[in-house]
Parts: sequence; C-alpha cells; structure tokens
Amino acid sequence: MTITFTLNGAAKSIDVPETTPLLEALRNHLGLMGTRYGCGLEQCGACMVLLDGEPVFACTRETGTVAGRSVTTIEGLGTADKLDPLQQAFLDEQAGQCGYCLSGIILSAKALLDRNPSPSRAEIVAALDRHLCRCGTHQRIIRAVERAAHTSQRGPA
Repeated sequence: MTITFTLNGAAKSIDVPETTPLLEALRNHLGLMGTRYGCGLEQCGACMVLLDGEPVFACTRETGTVAGRSVTTIEGLGTADKLDPLQQAFLDEQAGQCGYCLSGIILSAKALLDRNPSPSRAEIVAALDRHLCRCGTHQRIIRAVERAAHTSQRGPA
C-alpha cells in the first residue's frame, strides 16, 4: 500500500503495509537513522517523533495512521551548518553523553516549547517524563530546555 504524508516538510510516499511500524518505515525504508529503537513498548522514548506537532512513539505507531499528516524527525529540525536553537542548547549544556535517547527528548522538548514558549521547570520535567536516559544527564537536559526557552524569548545571540 502506498502511504503519502509530509516528512520533515516535504511530501513523501512510501510503499509498505499500513501496519508497518513507523519506526521501521523511517529507518529501513526512508534511511532516517535519528529515530531510534529502544524498547518497542513505548517505555523509553528513543523512537519519539512529532505527528502534527505532537510527540508520538514511532515504535508502535502504524505507518498507515500517518497518511495525510505531518511527521517530523530529528533530521527535520536543523542541519549540521545551522542547528535548531534547541539542538544548540543541548550542545551548550553538554546534555548528552551517548546521545541514543536525545533525538526523542529533543522532539518532545520542541513540542513543549512550540505550545508553551516559557515553561516552568515542572512543566519541562512533565513533558520529558516519558523518556529514559541512562547516562544520568537529566539535570543538563532540563537546563538545555530552559536555555532554549530563554534564548527564544530574547532572540538568537
């Protein structure tokens, strides 16, 4: 079945069974490796993408459910030459060690900042609660989201 949707701002068609997990379609059929497999059970957040601006688990989301909708992966945020301010804040705060979980965390943070540009620390923690980071950089991750919120309020440096 051909499924057509918007991927990182561009129209995309993919021929896969509609029950194919979105994570599999992104990685194995579209070559986007930023979305990661962690648990396959919606418990770690490594596979998080944005669907119409809202964070969803790609490991259990069927590709057929994204037809006609907009999907954003970490590859859709910034480029190596021009990082998204949120990505830059994560670098500035040294918020990642292994980085395996970060694409999902950054996308959840992006959804939060898009709907609430000035979240409290408690709101940031709640928005990232579905994510598991085993490196122990949780405080740096929270500071990075706070930095990105502050930067967006005052504009780029």
